[in-house]
Amino acid sequence: MIGISPFSSSILLFGQSGGTPVDPDAQAFIIAAAITDPTQQSAVNQLVVDLKGYGVWTKMKAIYPMVGGSASSHKFNLKNPLDTNAAFRLVFNGGWTHSASGAQPNGVNGYADTFLNPSISLAQNSTHLSYYSRTNALNTSQLEIGVFPFPVGGVGSSCFGISLNLAPIGHFRNRVSTSTPSTSYIPTDSRGLFVSSRTISTQQKVYKNGVLQETANINSNGIANLNISIAGIRIDTITVSDFSAKQVAFSSIGDGLTDTEAANFYTAVQTFNTTLNRQVP
Repeated sequence: MIGISPFSSSILLFGQSGGTPVDPDAQAFIIAAAITDPTQQSAVNQLVVDLKGYGVWTKMKAIYPMVGGSASSHKFNLKNPLDTNAAFRLVFNGGWTHSASGAQPNGVNGYADTFLNPSISLAQNSTHLSYYSRTNALNTSQLEIGVFPFPVGGVGSSCFGISLNLAPIGHFRNRVSTSTPSTSYIPTDSRGLFVSSRTISTQQKVYKNGVLQETANINSNGIANLNISIAGIRIDTITVSDFSAKQVAFSSIGDGLTDTEAANFYTAVQTFNTTLNRQVP
């Protein structure tokens, strides 16, 4: 249940006077992404304020709010909104549909390159991936975010798929810095904020909407040396596979999140999407 943010602040929108200025990190993103809608501006500002208030802002390497309704606005990384590979801005490939609800990959050849290489930018035993899906599609062979070095998982894969059809019933296949997946979580709805996280070398966890769904005692065995993709999984320097058709309204990559941080992270993200009137259960 979403309540009033404990970190609520007023925002000075473009063209207005008075009030409290927007957070400078939010302001940089708003300008880069050319966000002119006051509701969207306010939502971005509150998202930054909340993430900082909950102490998870510094854990984020890349945040993709998918706000603004176009590829040119959806591509920007909230943590570093420069239009460069080094800033981890997205490059959309294949078929995508962009709208106020988020970014919709076509499930055939649509994916986004983050240019974020785990072996350079992440730690083997402190990593998270998140994907806010607005599409309910179970029992599909789709992977929503990550990297999966071939052959067969390679060393230190970091990826997840929401309900892969690899068993008689679908399940969430989770890998964080490991070639060994955990598969005990069986979701009944693929909508919401899914988070995979590792904070220690011997364990990885899955959260949905801030609630712990699976704890797997699986050791990390390395860290992948390929760029992470969204709505598909990069398996080598030129190949992406297992394309997703789930609309994404938020995604992030960064350090591992604790149980409390994952719950607070969901509250911030759900507040953001609720303000934009695109929240899902």
